[in-house]
Amino acid sequence: MTNRVELYDTTLRDGTQQEGISLSVEDKLAITVRLDLLGIDVIEGGYAGANPKDDEYFQRVQSLDLNHAQIAAFGNTRRANANPESDPTLQALLDTNAPILTLVGKSSEYQVRDVLQTSLEENLAMIADSVKYLQNKDRRVFFDAEHFFDGYKMNTDYAVQTLRVAMEAGAERLILCDTNGGTLPSEVAAIVSKVIKDLGDKAVIGIHSHNDTDTAVASAIAAVEAGAFQVQGCINGYGERTGNANMVSVIGNLNLKMDIQAISDEQLKTMTEVSNFISERVNRRPFPFQPFVGSSAFSHKGGLHAAATQKSIQAYQHIDPSLVGNTNDVVISELSGRGNVIHRIREMGLDTDLDDSDARRIVQHVKDQESKGFSYEGANASFDLVLRRALPNYEAPFELIDFMVIVENRRRSSFGTGWRSDGAEHPMLSEATVKVRVGDSVQHTAAEGNGPVGALDGALRKGLTDAYPELSAIRLTDYKVRVVNEGVGTGAAVRVVIESADDKEVWYTVGASTNILEASWLALSDSFEWWLYRTGVVGS
Repeated sequence: MTNRVELYDTTLRDGTQQEGISLSVEDKLAITVRLDLLGIDVIEGGYAGANPKDDEYFQRVQSLDLNHAQIAAFGNTRRANANPESDPTLQALLDTNAPILTLVGKSSEYQVRDVLQTSLEENLAMIADSVKYLQNKDRRVFFDAEHFFDGYKMNTDYAVQTLRVAMEAGAERLILCDTNGGTLPSEVAAIVSKVIKDLGDKAVIGIHSHNDTDTAVASAIAAVEAGAFQVQGCINGYGERTGNANMVSVIGNLNLKMDIQAISDEQLKTMTEVSNFISERVNRRPFPFQPFVGSSAFSHKGGLHAAATQKSIQAYQHIDPSLVGNTNDVVISELSGRGNVIHRIREMGLDTDLDDSDARRIVQHVKDQESKGFSYEGANASFDLVLRRALPNYEAPFELIDFMVIVENRRRSSFGTGWRSDGAEHPMLSEATVKVRVGDSVQHTAAEGNGPVGALDGALRKGLTDAYPELSAIRLTDYKVRVVNEGVGTGAAVRVVIESADDKEVWYTVGASTNILEASWLALSDSFEWWLYRTGVVGS
């Protein structure tokens, strides 16, 4: 096993091939900067000549002052029965001015005959000619052996021959691609080991694994253990179909489990931040259960686990989460014990006012609430308010007196006057009135909205604006409803979870009731109240 691994990130190319992901040039440049700071060795910027966006990226990336990473452009070997000098893909690769050019070529007999539809000999010539041509233009050339593992199992000699001709033509890296993602880690390890033995010490082997069997990271690690030097992957495991090897998990395992310093310890501490940054850029919510960097990667729900982790950080955690820039958390639920509650009390600095007996009462309250449909494990802001409301000197920043919501289905004629019943136009209108007490003042306000929750939000803001103008910073970003006990039909309780945000953080609140509007109000008012305490507008 090597003691140094080269990290080749293809988030900007293979990662964008995942359904639903599209990056602007600005996105790609911003991600490039963050990957460079993380310590990635090679950043594959895109497919040369494929579209104007990638062409612009390769032009503009040259002006970035990167500290460490080199940029690679990706493209095919020359066309069959043609010459490299006139091949448009090879010219497009050169036009990128990228210092590294990664060529993809077939290494499977089946793929050559049935997909590429040329001879095995011509495919070898295509690989050799393309590598030699680009290498003679003073570019570093890497060879991606597409469908290598499938090809190796079908015709071992030919698959290895594609690597040999690429190496002899000047390719610096030979990347074995599990393109269809169907090769298991044990097979990967055995094949990589045999290839290295067959090609000798001059061959520098890489691994490119896909996650179709949910083993892409394991295959990458197995390849490194078998002697591979380069690992290709995507941040957060983005990529074609089910994704590529997750570069975040690859780095975490290399640095923390295999004693291979792929990046520095300081760079490792930024990994959670980088993961979330790139999630934002690709417009995907961070996956909370992602290993190493997920918000729930070090969360503890069971009371026994939480209590043990407070005594020793290694009790139920495989690493100290701070090593990767993450934190541990204690989840509050009906499974929680007193230790979970005490942990959060201490985190909030309330342990001088709430003692062990208070914690026991709070645990019972949580269990009673969850039996009514509440769930605090996805709504920590609401649980924080449970703790605050248990304080002996607690005073609510505002108090609901009553609210009313009206939803109208208005049908007007196309001439703008009168009512019609033919259903040609159905504008829906929601209006809410809210009466709240703030101190000695009672505010009675009304607002319209696209829906009842939006109307409630608007009316509540109006009622609180004079006392708390800072609330204008809050925006509601998501709203989820779940029927808790479906078997009782329209009498079922519903749980509403509201996601709110300001310019610094995101938080979640919960409400539950047999009335969806009451459940929504509970979650909405919790969001406002929590923020007022969090930002120090009220309380201490």
